[in-house]
Amino acid sequence: MHTIILMNSKGGCGKTTLATNIAAWYADEGARVCLADYDPQRSSLDWLLARGDYQGIPEIRAIDAVNHPLRPPKGTDILVIDAPAGTHGGEIGKLLKRVDTLLMPVLPSLIDMRACSHFLKELMASGRAARGQIRTGIIANRVRENTRVFQQLDQYLGDLKIPILTHLRESQNYIRSAETGLGIFELAPSLVWQDVIQWDPVFDWLAQQQD
Repeated sequence: MHTIILMNSKGGCGKTTLATNIAAWYADEGARVCLADYDPQRSSLDWLLARGDYQGIPEIRAIDAVNHPLRPPKGTDILVIDAPAGTHGGEIGKLLKRVDTLLMPVLPSLIDMRACSHFLKELMASGRAARGQIRTGIIANRVRENTRVFQQLDQYLGDLKIPILTHLRESQNYIRSAETGLGIFELAPSLVWQDVIQWDPVFDWLAQQQD
């Protein structure tokens, strides 16, 4: 089982958006996927409830990790964990105990970049992360290119020693995805092709770890 966690102590950076779309992509590829939601707001679980309204799309199993132990069903291939905002200190280490891969969304704002710096310091103080036992990548989220703040984000991320996998554009398709319980990969191709191609480097990078 490959376990992927979406984590950043800063709220509103897109952890749920990434978690749900990664879960949908793997499910569409035929993997047995489980999505665990540690956030009391239950955004990932609400997305899964909306997904239940459709027939003929791949099943994604759910774990309410706020109220229940993290026990994926037997035979799970991919476990995607939506971590809560405000995770600090020892809580980081607890969440990372069973994780293979950490993906960190970062928004193009000075506030988010500063929060990212603080979180990375805490992350690298965690035992498994410090020992290099967790593969970590960054995703720049809700990006508007050719803006000053994008250039600042690009420069800031470029100074880190963690790979920047992709820049996801700000798109209404992610709102449609959240409302419908579908991944953007399951929406009409004519609507989402620009978004879908931005995910290719992420899944290529994830596949390298699974090989």
